[in-house]
Amino acid sequence: MKNYLQNGHIFRVTAPAGGIASGDALLVGSIFGIAAYSSAEGDPVELSTTGVFQLPKASAAVLTVGARVAWDNTTKEVTTPTAGRFPIGVAVEAAGNGVTSVAVRLDGIATAAA
Repeated sequence: MKNYLQNGHIFRVTAPAGGIASGDALLVGSIFGIAAYSSAEGDPVELSTTGVFQLPKASAAVLTVGARVAWDNTTKEVTTPTAGRFPIGVAVEAAGNGVTSVAVRLDGIATAAA
């Protein structure tokens, strides 16, 4: 395939204002991923868009295994899907009220917030 570029699971974007730390989540348009390494503002950074990652969770959100989850780009936390949040994948572990992180399998793209 002479037009093949890459597998698309990891790709490069520009680090946001303030830079980004390794393991931080980033939403760029409809692309959601996890930074593979730390990068200064304006420098390139590679985002992993698939895989399972431990991510910060809204403390009050109650998630079951297999539940669809969304990213709240204001609070920078995983929570339940609703208007203004970006669906990113599914919880691969249960995480109840008071739990502040959850393992999430990323879908590879965040659809526009409803």
